[in-house]
Amino acid sequence: MLMMYWEIFKARYLNEKGQGMVEYGLILALIAVVAMASFTNMGNGLVTKLTEVVNKLGG
Repeated sequence: MLMMYWEIFKARYLNEKGQGMVEYGLILALIAVVAMASFTNMGNGLVTKLTEVVNKLGG
């Protein structure tokens, strides 16, 4: 009888199937934030360089 309760407890409270998906989701979110920050920084640098080119061309 005790083993049956232990199995029910394990099935309900020790289920770790969804844990892996949550970890993958958090890693994906972190990668997305880093990518957005780097693309923003790169975009700002590109705008600065293009502005310099336009100014040197006399525009």
